[in-house]
Amino acid sequence: MPAFEYTALDGRGRQKKGVIEGDSPRQVRQSLRVQGLSPLRVSGADAGPARAAASPEGGAPAGEAPREGAFAAWRRRRKRLKASELALFTRQLSTLLNAGTPLAQALAIAQRQAQRADAQAILLGVRARVMDGRGLAQSLRAYPLAFPELVCATVAAGEQSGHLEAVLERIADYTEASEETRQKAGTALIYPVLLVIVSVAIVAGLMAYVVPKVVGVFADTGQPLPLLTRALLALSEFLHAWGLALAFALAAGALAFRRALRVEHRRLRWHRFLLRLPLLGRLLKGLDTARFAHTLSILASANVPILDALTIAGQVVALLPMRQAIAEAAARVREGAGIAGSLDKTGVLPPMTIQLIASGEASGRLESMLERAARQQERETNMLIANALAIFEPALILVMGLVVLMIVLAILLPIFELNQLIH
Repeated sequence: MPAFEYTALDGRGRQKKGVIEGDSPRQVRQSLRVQGLSPLRVSGADAGPARAAASPEGGAPAGEAPREGAFAAWRRRRKRLKASELALFTRQLSTLLNAGTPLAQALAIAQRQAQRADAQAILLGVRARVMDGRGLAQSLRAYPLAFPELVCATVAAGEQSGHLEAVLERIADYTEASEETRQKAGTALIYPVLLVIVSVAIVAGLMAYVVPKVVGVFADTGQPLPLLTRALLALSEFLHAWGLALAFALAAGALAFRRALRVEHRRLRWHRFLLRLPLLGRLLKGLDTARFAHTLSILASANVPILDALTIAGQVVALLPMRQAIAEAAARVREGAGIAGSLDKTGVLPPMTIQLIASGEASGRLESMLERAARQQERETNMLIANALAIFEPALILVMGLVVLMIVLAILLPIFELNQLIH
């Protein structure tokens, strides 16, 4: 049954929006009136306004399935699910299917429990496609930003093998773990980022407004000022006159740099530069390695063909040099080479990860070894982040102390020279 988005007024004149199922927009309007709502707009959750305009009453012509317009298809493909919503959806679906609930009914239950209207529309759209006879993976692929290729490929393998419940539970575990890692990293960065913002704001305020007024008193005496004081005054005058223009220039430069990175060869050079950095390169490589190992483990456990699994796992890697190297390894595996040996020749994965993959190939336990490699790499990355933050915070405080010391000396030196002249 198709899903429709609606906007209606309740008995108190307040506007309400939501998603509802129905055979046609006319039936949806009737259902809304039965609920005491006055419909203002009804459009297909998947087909947008084009579906509502199919007939004078907003329904499709008799005997003809409503068609999806180009704008409606674009809008559908732009809809997203949060990581927490994706984890909850796959967990609920796995639990309901394990309990023997039919897939269409399980999707309906998950849709009713969704909080956001967009999430409800996505799940209703998926259910409508399943009710039309399509597979779950094919239905999920209609929303590429809501369901990554990892999810779709794993679900497709689960449908073919008859282990859809276990596959969905594994996806939920992976999504929850990834979201937990992201939240931990965000929480750990709150204090350093806040410290940087406050420090820059304080120094900018001192340089632009406080220093000129204090040092200006000594400049009026006609005595030559110390070199440090003159340099600080020059910098202060520059920030006071050009500070706003400098801020706009930096913002424009950042925007232009971001646009330039949309070109693949420029982004490739930038990623290669990042990988050469001592600490940041190791951190980024560790994050991508853990992501790759997790993804490959999930796909392998779902019996996805190894070549397809390597291709999909390579797509989730953020750094282009690593992505290209994994594609080269997949080409070697296609020619008959081993997975560990092919990945080792690329030189982009840590030796420990390669060793664990080789052990998994030799013992026939590739999935568990990939999972162990991912967890080991995550532990190393988390330790690296913790150590970097432990060094960064006191170093930032030390730098700020030196800056404040220079400002204080620039103010005090004229006072000392004035005292010497008096005596």
